[in-house]
Amino acid sequence: MDQFVDRVRDVEASVTSIGADVAEMKPVTDDVKRWKLMGIGALGVTGIAAMALGVGFAQAIRRIVFVIIGKG
Repeated sequence: MDQFVDRVRDVEASVTSIGADVAEMKPVTDDVKRWKLMGIGALGVTGIAAMALGVGFAQAIRRIVFVIIGKG
């Protein structure tokens, strides 16, 4: 019975230690999640800006070609 009590005490100590470790890691995990969301948002904004720039560039080239050919 004494061995059983010692083993239960060890398990309780381990669970308490794990709980403390998880509590310390939670702020870090929350920061990483926030960074991930900010990164995804930045990629979306960059993609939209690149698309707009590409469309504007294509329109400028199209107008230049039409002026050279004489259709514009």
